Amino acid sequence: MGARVLDVARRLPSALKQRDDFGTVVLHVGAVDTFARRSEILKEHYRSLLDTARKKTSARLVVSGPLPTFRRGCESYSRLFCLHSWLRDTCSSAGVDYVDNWESFRERPSLYRRDGLHPSRLGSAVLSRNIEDVLRRA
Repeated sequence: MGARVLDVARRLPSALKQRDDFGTVVLHVGAVDTFARRSEILKEHYRSLLDTARKKTSARLVVSGPLPTFRRGCESYSRLFCLHSWLRDTCSSAGVDYVDNWESFRERPSLYRRDGLHPSRLGSAVLSRNIEDVLRRA
């Protein structure tokens, strides 16, 4: 299992202390949290992460949105879509750049490993390109 939003929020201050000259901080986390089926709590965790990031760095913040799952069931897909929609709107309201990965990955099995959750090599390249595209918009 990957890191959860609160794990990243807890570790972020010490990671940022190691250098004080970050130009941009990209956050990509949260898909694992949707398995807990606690959407409102997950939103609070994201708010906490963004608040922590804002307090600990003056760097540009970029949130990389979740990837839809592939063949892992309707509930997982639906929860991730709701998270994606909420994060996109929340980031827009907060002036935080958002990497919209949804359409790039939706129904594209070649972008996933066999588990339908993690990106394949090709999927990792697409994810990197999506992030680069947003970074260039500065």
